[in-house]
Amino acid sequence: MLESLPDSITAELRAAQRAARGKRSRLRVEANGESYRILRLTPEGFALDLEDAPKLRGLVDIYDGGRHLSQCLIVAAAEDGDQMVYDFKRNTSASGGVPLDFERDEDAPIALLGR
Repeated sequence: MLESLPDSITAELRAAQRAARGKRSRLRVEANGESYRILRLTPEGFALDLEDAPKLRGLVDIYDGGRHLSQCLIVAAAEDGDQMVYDFKRNTSASGGVPLDFERDEDAPIALLGR
C-alpha cells in the first residue's frame, strides 16, 4: 500500500510511526550527560532511532523512567532499517543498596528495639 503513495506522504507516515514508538517507551539510555529514548531492549542489546542515535561506545546507564536498571558497556553494532542497534559487552544490573564489604549473617538482627 505504501508503494502507491507519494514519497512525501510515505516519509511523513514513517516519521509518525517512529514518533509513536518512541512515546510508548519509558526506557532511556544516558551517556555523556545526554539521554536517548530506547525503542527496543533485548538481552543482547538495545536499539535507538537512527536519526537521534549518536555513535555510542563505552559505559552507559539504562533507566526505566526514573529507576536505574543497569550499567552497560556497549558497542555500536549495525543499522537495522531506521534503527541503530547496540550490543552489550557487559550488562550489570543496578542494585538498590550500597555493596557490603563484609559478609552479613543470616540471623543477624535487622534493627535494635529501644527501651
